[in-house]
Amino acid sequence: MAQKAIKNSVFIWEGLDRQGAKVKGELSGVSPALVKAQLRKQGINPQKVRKKSISLFSAGKKIKPMDIALFTRQMATMMKAGVPLLQSFDIIAEGFDNPNMRKLVDDLKQEVAAGNSFATSLRKKPQYFDELYCNLVDSGEQSGSLETLLDRVATYKEKTEQLKAKIKKAMNYPIAVIAVAVIVSAILLIKVVPQFQEVFANFGAELPAFTLMVIGLSELLQEWWYIVLVGMIGAAYAFKQAHSRSQKFRNWFDRLMLKVPVVGDILYKSSVARFARTLSTTFAAGVPLVDALDSVAGATGNVVFRNATAKVKSDVSSGMQLNFSMRTTGTFPSMAVQMTAIGEESGSLDEMLAKVATFYEEEVDNMVDGLTALMEPMIMAVLGVLVGGLIIAMYLPIFQLGAVV
Repeated sequence: MAQKAIKNSVFIWEGLDRQGAKVKGELSGVSPALVKAQLRKQGINPQKVRKKSISLFSAGKKIKPMDIALFTRQMATMMKAGVPLLQSFDIIAEGFDNPNMRKLVDDLKQEVAAGNSFATSLRKKPQYFDELYCNLVDSGEQSGSLETLLDRVATYKEKTEQLKAKIKKAMNYPIAVIAVAVIVSAILLIKVVPQFQEVFANFGAELPAFTLMVIGLSELLQEWWYIVLVGMIGAAYAFKQAHSRSQKFRNWFDRLMLKVPVVGDILYKSSVARFARTLSTTFAAGVPLVDALDSVAGATGNVVFRNATAKVKSDVSSGMQLNFSMRTTGTFPSMAVQMTAIGEESGSLDEMLAKVATFYEEEVDNMVDGLTALMEPMIMAVLGVLVGGLIIAMYLPIFQLGAVV
């Protein structure tokens, strides 16, 4: 029966150094006794050693992709500095505040300590490390250049997550405009309009059509607001389920989003950047072009580019040049195709693709900043039209009454 692996914990300690000054800090260890022994070796007289408590909020904190990117960058730095792999895990684990991330790093350490390769250990955590990540690390271990491959993977993960964050930022602004507009309109219709309705009841005159329409909408919302709310929540839930379960719906939605003004252009350029960044990273790692295109297809994040990449792979497998195949799909921009052609001719395809990725990532960044600047006055304009329209509808009968008098 295999012996159960002993896991480290983080301990908070206080003590006195050789000069009698008070010092404190954190240290990873198996037990308080071993931590005290470790401190004495460093010339510190430990007075208090206790296990670091996990806060209620951080205990259930999820591991984010950016945590994995940070872990990869730190591993690359440790490998370049010549720090042994097992010791690198200990040093990196202590730097994470997220207990789940510390546990993940510790689990990887135990797997490697048990005799497994780094890549094999990563493959046992597929929810955090995808096939592309594991394959690149495996290539680094096989070729004896793990520090170089980890550096490339770290750059790839950092760039990819930064790009995803920009896309989320671009998508969140339109959603914020709609959400704020709906909330403000609902408050005015449910709380403000009924106050005016009581005043209009004493007029004894026919109200304008615009005012009647707003009053009717207010009465409908007052009586059936819970049904409207449930309907909106139900629609959002149905969309989420359809998007997660139906491949056809996801494909339709991907194509639709590319046609949306401004946002579609941002999504298009981000997919080009992902294509170039992923292909550059895998090709530079020594992965054959045809095999690299398999990883690229899933990383583009859009069915249009996924299908285009599948066609490119088929063409390249039959002997066609990469740049010519990219041009025949009609999906990739001319600049990306031309840079790929230059890279193939000069034998520096990975460098040219990296430049393409950097160019389109900067384009996405600039477009997101422009969209942000555009959305701020747009939010004010939308709210102004909604609030102003409701106010006009309510004061219109008063104005007409004043004109009659």
